[in-house]
Amino acid sequence: MTGFEGLSCSAAAAVDIPLPGSATHVTGWLCVEHPGAWGRDVIGDEVLGPEITAELAARTKAARVRPTLIRRPGRNESTGARTVLIASSRPRGSWCERLEITDLKQLLDLDLHLLNGPAPGIGVPVDDPVLVCAHGKRDLCCARLGRPIAARLAAQYPDRVWECSHTGGHRFAPAVVLLPTGLTYGRVDGDGAVEAVAAADRNAISLEGFRGRSCYSPVEQVAEIAVRERVPAAADDLTVVSAEAGDAPGDPATVAGAALVTHRDGRRWQVTAHTVAHAPRQASCGAAPKPATAVIADPPRALF
Repeated sequence: MTGFEGLSCSAAAAVDIPLPGSATHVTGWLCVEHPGAWGRDVIGDEVLGPEITAELAARTKAARVRPTLIRRPGRNESTGARTVLIASSRPRGSWCERLEITDLKQLLDLDLHLLNGPAPGIGVPVDDPVLVCAHGKRDLCCARLGRPIAARLAAQYPDRVWECSHTGGHRFAPAVVLLPTGLTYGRVDGDGAVEAVAAADRNAISLEGFRGRSCYSPVEQVAEIAVRERVPAAADDLTVVSAEAGDAPGDPATVAGAALVTHRDGRRWQVTAHTVAHAPRQASCGAAPKPATAVIADPPRALF
């Protein structure tokens, strides 16, 4: 017995597992509109058809790009043309382009390695897509909690919001990702989700429900958040790189690492982080309990 029996995975995690550092590490995104039913796996279930599935899976893996299904909130019928978003999430210089295809085989015409460089100019530049995980076949929490958030955001921000397939971390549902920056949120209510988008529009970051920026590792994510909790900074003021843990206190086995956070005005902080173990619980609804951990930042140390 773990003490979490009968709880959904998101409810079990909300008891004591913190959000910072939980954003899935993704730098390249391939988002394909698919209004129909989604399987459990984006590519593994061949929802995009057997003709391209194996090749697309190989190409996204080789280019380290995350394949994602998207659809407008609510049930929508296919009109033939499909929207495709390609995006690169970076500490600075993130970009996203939108294009339309009429045949899924056109996905194989895309050089996904371009997502590792500057914007290629093969689509229309966009800077405001909002993804909300509503992947019920993957986890019930994503559908039950994500769809109302997607609807609320769509009412506030028409034409910007997409329901999407699994983004990583069912236990943090509802999950919201802002492209192209990769700002990732969890456990947000409707007001919190609206504020996250509004803050991004004014070059700020709402810290309510903020899990981290997808272009960073967990240690780098918690380091950025630790500094932002103490220092006012615009969304693009800080950059983070991994650093030596140095004289990090505590049991070396628990030291997750360290990061250097730099403000554009020249200020710098070193942040060490530790891994903390939590009681086992289900990572997904209906799954067996698994060990749970979180990365926790120590107070930032200013460097002069």
